[in-house]
Amino acid sequence: MTVYATIDSPLGELLLVGEESATAKGGTALASLSLPGQKGAAVVQDNWRRDRAAFEEIGRQLSSYFEGLLTHFEIEYVDGGTDFQRRVWEALEEIPYGATTTYGEIAERIGTSAVGVRAVGTAIGRNPLLVVRPCHRVIGADGALRGYAGGLERKERLLGIEGARTS
Repeated sequence: MTVYATIDSPLGELLLVGEESATAKGGTALASLSLPGQKGAAVVQDNWRRDRAAFEEIGRQLSSYFEGLLTHFEIEYVDGGTDFQRRVWEALEEIPYGATTTYGEIAERIGTSAVGVRAVGTAIGRNPLLVVRPCHRVIGADGALRGYAGGLERKERLLGIEGARTS
């Protein structure tokens, strides 16, 4: 069953969408985390059930992250995306807290040629798990902030929470 809830955060009200899971910490596997005004944000469906309690554990981890106390999420995710997108998203999860990398470095890490950088950027832009799958840690080759579905000001804020240096 698909469940959802909204929680307050320093970035605005987050929409959390998940699936009940017997193996997930807290009983819910996260399918989507959307920010207000985000491109491609999840939209609540009629057959979804609002259940704030289903996201208590995820909410606790997010609160700790926003307070600067949590550097790694322990959240089960719902599988999704294409094989290529999953490879890109797995590479995102390897970027350490407080560090940044470039789109080109992600392409190289997953074995895609320099021509594949655009495809990497597209896959990153389709990441349904903003904040917890750290696409905000990917910057331009020149060190500038580039593309973030939740807006560049939120990307900058997340990097600031982590103490990451940007140009």
